[in-house]
Amino acid sequence: MSFSWSAKDHKSYTNPPSNPTQGLKRPRNETGNKVTVVLGAQWGDEGKGKVVDLLATESDLVCRCQGGNNAGHTVVVEGTEYDFHLLPSGIINPKSICVIGNGVVIHLPGLFEEAENNEKKGLKGWEKRLIVSDRAHLVFDFHQVVDGIQETQRQATEGKIIGTTKKGIGPTYASKASRIGLRVCDLLGDFKEFSTKFKNLVEQYQSMYSSLTVDTESQLKKLKEYGERLRPMVRDGVYYMYEALHGPPKKILVEGANAALLDIDFGTYPFVTSSNCTVGGACTGLGIPPLNIGEVYGVSKAYTTRVGIGAFPTEQLNVTGELLQTRGHEVGVTTGRKRRCGWLDLVILRYAHMINGFTAIALTKLDILDVLDEIKVGVAYKINGKRIPHFPADMELLHKVEVEYETFPGWKSDTSAARKWNNLPQKAQNYIRFVENHIGVPIKWVGVGKSRECMIQMF
Repeated sequence: MSFSWSAKDHKSYTNPPSNPTQGLKRPRNETGNKVTVVLGAQWGDEGKGKVVDLLATESDLVCRCQGGNNAGHTVVVEGTEYDFHLLPSGIINPKSICVIGNGVVIHLPGLFEEAENNEKKGLKGWEKRLIVSDRAHLVFDFHQVVDGIQETQRQATEGKIIGTTKKGIGPTYASKASRIGLRVCDLLGDFKEFSTKFKNLVEQYQSMYSSLTVDTESQLKKLKEYGERLRPMVRDGVYYMYEALHGPPKKILVEGANAALLDIDFGTYPFVTSSNCTVGGACTGLGIPPLNIGEVYGVSKAYTTRVGIGAFPTEQLNVTGELLQTRGHEVGVTTGRKRRCGWLDLVILRYAHMINGFTAIALTKLDILDVLDEIKVGVAYKINGKRIPHFPADMELLHKVEVEYETFPGWKSDTSAARKWNNLPQKAQNYIRFVENHIGVPIKWVGVGKSRECMIQMF
């Protein structure tokens, strides 16, 4: 890995003329290649992996910008299910280069275990097509232990938990924000210096959590081995992305993890993740300018789900909720927890659009609604009988909202074989058009099954 610059590295920079009297006009900068961003528009688990997989077949570069192995994407290709947590799901495409950006937190044992599990299913050549930013922070095993300890403490003191995946994501981002975290570049630099910093970090956590035990020497031995395996994949992420943006034409895709309502700033705080999983995270998590953001695709189910606790206005704690959970196989890829289910909530979709500026929507799992006699859609929230125009920040207030619904007749027919818009029943088309018109964003894809062939493209 070289950080030295040569004369050719300056080709993109315009130096002023040596003779200022020449009066040469400074050329206008080209903005470079545009980046397409795919983001969750609800509480996660919307089927982003399917949309990314669809787009990745034509993408040169597929990037992760935030989160860690707390994310879970399932992609089905030719009948085989691949599960991704840290690897961009575009790694399935043998022609794509995949990037793990500086905004991602990386648990190295988890990364290599995930790759090996998918290798057994047929994934090939991933290590030659993966780029890892040297600025990405590392998740250590003790971060995961601390995650569990914190949840136990919350239960004991507050009587409730956040419902984290216990993958160490929150504690790692806390280390990062406290400026005591360790990055990939630290691991690949002077290992003696890294070891000292690692031991200091362990001691800091042990001073806060007396029950925390860490076999420091054993951990360091493993980390050194993982570091050597990782070394060929590591690049200066900012420079790599700059070259990709300003080099030959490329199709660049950013795969968001988690979703808008789990964003650390905009989600249902404190029941959120620890990173920015809205569009701004694509810029800060990869080191790319807003000017290079092109299409922003939001992904939403045709109903709503969430894992863990927290407000969920359209949740159905009844037969309908159970039916959606069963038909939709609503179990978390990362945690194995059953997802809570409810009607589609257009208030949260409009809110997600306000933040992200979606240029189009992918509406997934429409087929799960096939058996329902009637289908409801949440269109507004009321407090004391009056509509509120915004999505509440206060969770106590969100728990009290009354949801105003529109009710649609079910289409009562199987949509899973539909491959074109005209194949869908008229009542299903009406449902889709209502959603599209209400949030003010065109629906580009409708999903009616697990595989990439089941995504109906509208335009």
